Amino acid sequence: MTDNEIPIACTLSAGDFKKRMAWIADLNARALASHRTEGLTLHLRYRADAASDVQELVRRETECCAFLTFDLQRSADFIELAVTAPPEAEIAAGTLFNDFISGTASGCASACACT
Repeated sequence: MTDNEIPIACTLSAGDFKKRMAWIADLNARALASHRTEGLTLHLRYRADAASDVQELVRRETECCAFLTFDLQRSADFIELAVTAPPEAEIAAGTLFNDFISGTASGCASACACT
């Protein structure tokens, strides 16, 4: 790895990771309308009234998983979030995306080196 490369690892502690997954599960239960995966990109569609929480999700995840790219698009009814993993994370992407969808830790600790 060169100095410019971002490691494919979550920087959250095990306890913080568990809290984050619970927070995501709550957000998803309240506002996730649909999701789909296309290659290395997970598309999440949330109700528009959850926009501030989705923005907070992006802020938090950008801090701990800098290897992911987040793109938000808004419409009158929905806020759409695209989460893209780099090619180097292809093996871990499915597990990582499952964590975003369910909000429960399905194995990210081993897949993306969460501590």
